[in-house]
Amino acid sequence: MIEAEPTSPAYRDDTVADAPRPIGRRGRVLSWIGGLVALALLVLGAVWLSHASSSNQHGGPGGGGRRGGGGGRGGAQPTTVGTVKAVRADLPIVVEALGTVTPAATVTVRPQVSGTITQLLYREGQLVRKGQTLAIIDPRPYQAALLQARGALIRDQAQLANARVQLSRYQTLLGQDSIARQDVDTQAATAKQLEGTIAIDRGQVQQAQINLGYTRVVSPVNGRAGLKVVDVGNYIGAGDANGIVVVTTLQPIDVEFAVPQDQAPAIGKRVAQGAEIPATALDRTRTQTLDQGRFSTLNNQVDTTTGTIKGKARFANAGGQLYPSQFVNVRLTVDTIVGAVTIPPAAVRSGQDSSFVWLLKPDKTVTQRKIKTGISTADKVQVVSGLNVGDIVITDGGDRLNEGAKVALPGDKPAAGAGGGRRRHQRG
Repeated sequence: MIEAEPTSPAYRDDTVADAPRPIGRRGRVLSWIGGLVALALLVLGAVWLSHASSSNQHGGPGGGGRRGGGGGRGGAQPTTVGTVKAVRADLPIVVEALGTVTPAATVTVRPQVSGTITQLLYREGQLVRKGQTLAIIDPRPYQAALLQARGALIRDQAQLANARVQLSRYQTLLGQDSIARQDVDTQAATAKQLEGTIAIDRGQVQQAQINLGYTRVVSPVNGRAGLKVVDVGNYIGAGDANGIVVVTTLQPIDVEFAVPQDQAPAIGKRVAQGAEIPATALDRTRTQTLDQGRFSTLNNQVDTTTGTIKGKARFANAGGQLYPSQFVNVRLTVDTIVGAVTIPPAAVRSGQDSSFVWLLKPDKTVTQRKIKTGISTADKVQVVSGLNVGDIVITDGGDRLNEGAKVALPGDKPAAGAGGGRRRHQRG
């Protein structure tokens, strides 16, 4: 049997019969339709999954309540919040300002007489008392001047005594008509003149005593002596500009500060009522109390460049923590509001036209309550209207709430429906 060659017609027919046939027009249309149907099914599946997830989050069928907003409807865990009760408290009205410590008195001790300094009786930085001797000027010239004044007084007193004896004799002779009246009158005038001279002498004696006393230079105030200005042996003139030493009063001591002009009327009102305004001096960080004192006075005019008015407070400075030219923070307790309704600042929220709080209702849902606030401190805010004592307000978690939301408090057990749903989901 002769095998057919590859080019034979029989071989070519078999090969053609086994080869794939080309797809027709109808097949191509059906392929396109199938692809579009599959794509549509994928899109519908994605939309359905997204809708189911949104329903679970927003309280849709089969899902839990909306977190924070729906507040636990349908089994989802409600938002856990922090709460606090509105309470009554005494709320101080405080004015704070930056102040500068100034001494109550700064005195340059100058001598009243001239002379050579023979002794200095103080140490630099020493606390001195009023009337304490600080230096001694050579007293010998002033002792001599006192002796001269006293000698002149004694001399003139003797002359006056003699003139009075002579006048008495002249008056006796005049009664006997043995002397002219003119001589009697002249003697009387001499006696009067000597009386005037004695008055001058006594004044000179007193002046000499004063000058001698000025040779002991004393401190006019209580305070701390500064650095030494002059040494022993130097000649110093009366009223020398540099003086002998500068004494600064540190106990008590003042703090000068400036407050806004809008706060001045409240301070002035309390002063006019005779109230004593407590003052506290704090360090620059406002963490350490340096001393306690009281408000002294306000200045009589407003500084037009800053819109402030200067004030002064006085401190005992028993601990010596306030030093001249030191910068401190001053806190004035102008008044105290007794029995104010207060809440923490974290509970107060700002609305479009007013402040409000989230008020917790007995069924553990919340409602928005508008309030009017007054004085505020670091940890308390006065509620003038809108709340009563005992009302419970939200402090933490309020940004996730809306009207009617159900909330949970710290320590509450999780809702059974939400927990069971999660367990079923895990089993599934």
